[in-house]
Amino acid sequence: MRPLPFFACLLATAIGGGLIARGLAPVPVPAVQAQAAVAAAPAAAAPPAVTAQTPRTVAALPALPSLAPMLESVTPAVVNIYTRQVVEVQSPLAADPFFRRFFGMPEGPQRRESQSLGSGVIVDAQRGYVLTNHHVVDNATEVSVQLHDGRTVEAEFIGSDPGTDVALIRIPAEGLTALSLANSQGLRVGDFVVAVGNPFGLGQTVTSGIVSAVGRSGLTGLGFQDFIQTDASINPGNSGGALVNLRGELVGINTASFNPRGSAAGNIGLGFAIPANLAHEIMRQLLVYGEVKRGSLGIELVDLTPRFAQELGLDEAVRGAIVTRVYRNAPGEAAGLRPGDVVTAINGQRIDGAQALRNAEGLLPVNQAAALDVRRGAQSLRLAATLREQPKQLPGADIDARLGGATLGELAEKFRRAGLAGVSVVNVAADSRAGQNGLMPGDRIYGVNGRRVDDLAALRSALAQPPQRLVLRVQRGAQQGDIELR
Repeated sequence: MRPLPFFACLLATAIGGGLIARGLAPVPVPAVQAQAAVAAAPAAAAPPAVTAQTPRTVAALPALPSLAPMLESVTPAVVNIYTRQVVEVQSPLAADPFFRRFFGMPEGPQRRESQSLGSGVIVDAQRGYVLTNHHVVDNATEVSVQLHDGRTVEAEFIGSDPGTDVALIRIPAEGLTALSLANSQGLRVGDFVVAVGNPFGLGQTVTSGIVSAVGRSGLTGLGFQDFIQTDASINPGNSGGALVNLRGELVGINTASFNPRGSAAGNIGLGFAIPANLAHEIMRQLLVYGEVKRGSLGIELVDLTPRFAQELGLDEAVRGAIVTRVYRNAPGEAAGLRPGDVVTAINGQRIDGAQALRNAEGLLPVNQAAALDVRRGAQSLRLAATLREQPKQLPGADIDARLGGATLGELAEKFRRAGLAGVSVVNVAADSRAGQNGLMPGDRIYGVNGRRVDDLAALRSALAQPPQRLVLRVQRGAQQGDIELR
């Protein structure tokens, strides 16, 4: 019977495997049989031995890199600043009694209150001096400072410099922590930096990045420009806060961020800070003079480009500013400067271009000698110049005879903050040549013969060689147009 072996095998499998084929359920195996089966199993089939390992403790792991230890000494020196401004406004319709009665308008101007926020850095714990931005405290009626420990103190305004956007305030408080100032001249592209401030009023916030550029300029609406550029996030409210190196030293005062779509679009890694050396010099002058006195050499400048260097017989590696004009009786003339000279350093500070020299001369102490390193062809010279204070107003006749009778001055800071540039016509004498040419007080001159004019220095430079035809681009109120001077 041939099926018999099949059933015999099936039965043997069911017994040996301990399963009932119909239910596929486990069947208990007697202990003796189980032991015998284990003993009879080949040695190779035994599972490998496993040794339990205890994981290392957290304390035994290498310490993770962190900025926290450095920031513990930095953050108490960075404060939140809140300002309050009260202004009086009046509707033009309020001057008419009919409109006042009809619309229920109150008589007299109405008080309007505005608030803003920013940040500041304690730089002198004993005297309570705090550096911040000019635009943070500009025209503020009240300035309140919130310290890291939660205290709120009313601040005293010491002074400010709109040209560099630096302001100094004082807080009468004890137990303050101050930051030491680093030599910002030693900053290099790629150095790590940390920004600390109060963005959007959220409270103290820390961001990190690197130095993206140094000596940055060309930003619209700002005065003297020698910015540190960083990709550390700087947002509204960070203004006046600290930019520190990894040693916790102050290298800059955060002042601006750039986003072509506005701050609501978020940070795109273009932040700018005022170098600590510059901020410290502004602070010194505010404490000594109560204002900033900007020095002047009385010269006009352009950047030394590779093409100009070749024309002057200089190596292309030379950096500096070319003197294009030296005014009579000016410090530059007394020092021996000539048109065509290339200024490469002032008091040992390297000059990379015209803007760098303008910044340097505008910040050096007036009535003190300054050492100028100059290239004149193949010669290397060291000249001494005593800077005099830059005039804020000039007689028009000193610039061009056709401007005779007009007094020209630097544009008010509020206009520069609004992105405007140019020169203000302060006054025009009756029956003067300027008046006969059509100039009026309050005019803003922002162009000469199609060339943009940003300030008095630019106007003087544009008219260094009096042109035969002189056409000024002028704004008068809401109107703009050209005036030709004869």
